[in-house]
Amino acid sequence: MADTFQLEIVTPEKMVVKDSAEEIQIPGKKGYLGVLPGHAPLITELAVGEITYRKGGYTQRLAVAWGFAEVLPDKVTILAETAERPEEIDVKRAQDAKHRAEERLKSGKTEIDYTRAENALHRAETRLQVAEKK
Repeated sequence: MADTFQLEIVTPEKMVVKDSAEEIQIPGKKGYLGVLPGHAPLITELAVGEITYRKGGYTQRLAVAWGFAEVLPDKVTILAETAERPEEIDVKRAQDAKHRAEERLKSGKTEIDYTRAENALHRAETRLQVAEKK
């Protein structure tokens, strides 16, 4: 069995990652999923979270939001709405988004879409956590 698998992470705008990997952790809707070479085929929906993958003893991180992942024994393809490397994250913008989401949730207004505000908060927190791990 191979020691690596092909990894592709794609957004509507660009190919973010095209590399080989030894292991990957993917944020699925029901929790994180770990994948090693030879994994059984599956398709899963992505949640907001952090993707980590390992290659040659180094760990790479990305903040992702929504999409799908296809896992095959020799390839993992991730189609994400957004995917950002730590150095690509605008920390100020993420902090502002976090603050806005927190204010919406604290406001108590009935017209607030709480699910949307909670998703925005989670996404901003994830982006900030990934940015800290440069």
